[in-house]
Amino acid sequence: MKAILVKQPGGSEQLILGEYEKPKPGPTELLVKVHATALNRADTLQREGKYPPPKGASPILGLELAGVIEEAGANCSKYKKGDKVFGLLPGGGYAEYAIIDEAMAMPIPENLSFEEAAAIPEVFLTAWQALVWLGKLQPGERVLIHAGASGVGTAAIQLARALGAEVLVTASETKIQACLDLGAHKAINYKQVPFDKEVLDYTNNEGVDVIVDFIAGPYFNQNIDCLRLDGRLIILASLGGGKVDHVELRKVLAKRLQIMGSTLRSRSKEYQIKLTQDLAAFALPLFRSGKLKPVIDSVYSWENVAEAHRYMEQNKNTGKIVLRIG
Repeated sequence: MKAILVKQPGGSEQLILGEYEKPKPGPTELLVKVHATALNRADTLQREGKYPPPKGASPILGLELAGVIEEAGANCSKYKKGDKVFGLLPGGGYAEYAIIDEAMAMPIPENLSFEEAAAIPEVFLTAWQALVWLGKLQPGERVLIHAGASGVGTAAIQLARALGAEVLVTASETKIQACLDLGAHKAINYKQVPFDKEVLDYTNNEGVDVIVDFIAGPYFNQNIDCLRLDGRLIILASLGGGKVDHVELRKVLAKRLQIMGSTLRSRSKEYQIKLTQDLAAFALPLFRSGKLKPVIDSVYSWENVAEAHRYMEQNKNTGKIVLRIG
């Protein structure tokens, strides 16, 4: 089969369209003819040699797929050949064919294209994990979502609104309106003003219940100041750096704060299956009705994958960057 390969660890110029052995499904697995996949930060890190795939996973890049089942394993009962499915992968999405465990696959809603379906799994599962499984976000609570126009950010805004929460976000000036259009109640230009002051002014000094953060170090103390009593901080990445020079731990104690860090790719298959099924039960009806929608910034042919990677690394996108396969 054809697949996007990495010649050697390095920049986007190392990505080439080449040949790779077609995978074979196990008893509980589906072989899917991939029509679309999507880019994730993990792809650029893996391309650079900084984020190896989990043990046993395909070395091919790509953490999500949308396509048509070519073959179902002997013990598969939920899906059959010809069914359209999408889902999260440990790797292998940048290829003509990929393997997905049947329990990880979700049916593509009839109103969504392959490109739209491919833009859902990683960001909506990550956002669901952060907001619901870790953040325990409740109706009527407030959540602050950093990088509101990112893939996970755009998913988190919509899910938080669907859960009945009040949504605040940080974003750059050109992306503010996109966040508001998705349902954010308050969007803060973090380059213009200290976000903690804006959050506290907007909430009459009450703060927020949950924060979803990708920046880490530079935002840590401001996040602590923004949280109210029994607040929860979920750190999903450290794009701004992983160190904090000074932490006032008495604030953590006085506010009874919970600080959590998490990644999704390193989780067990059993965890990912439960997360997928939990999200699907809540979100698939909302995707079918249009109340939730994948947010796509741009679609590239997989022949232009290097250009797509460069675009992601420039932080220009609002929502997902999708690759059309074939």
